[in-house]
Amino acid sequence: MVVISYRTIREFIEIHPQAEDALNTWYVITEKSDWGNFHEVKKMFNTVDTVGNGLYVFDIKGNHYRLIARIIFRVRTVYIKFIGTHKEYDKVELDQL
Repeated sequence: MVVISYRTIREFIEIHPQAEDALNTWYVITEKSDWGNFHEVKKMFNTVDTVGNGLYVFDIKGNHYRLIARIIFRVRTVYIKFIGTHKEYDKVELDQL
């Protein structure tokens, strides 16, 4: 998969360095994957949820953080839309992503 953009991860790690290993692991696994549908994502990341409109929520570092990504399976592309704490995630308006 093509992951856009690692910059979002890098900027989040600057504020939350304890998330670095977990986010980098997510990135490496995602980049090496070739998902064709949600079922294949779910096999790799058991806690991922679909929230509609092509958006998927990943639990990061034992559910300490949330990462929202738009996955376009036909072109094998993952767009990172949000990374944050649960408190920050609770304020996200998914229809605005």
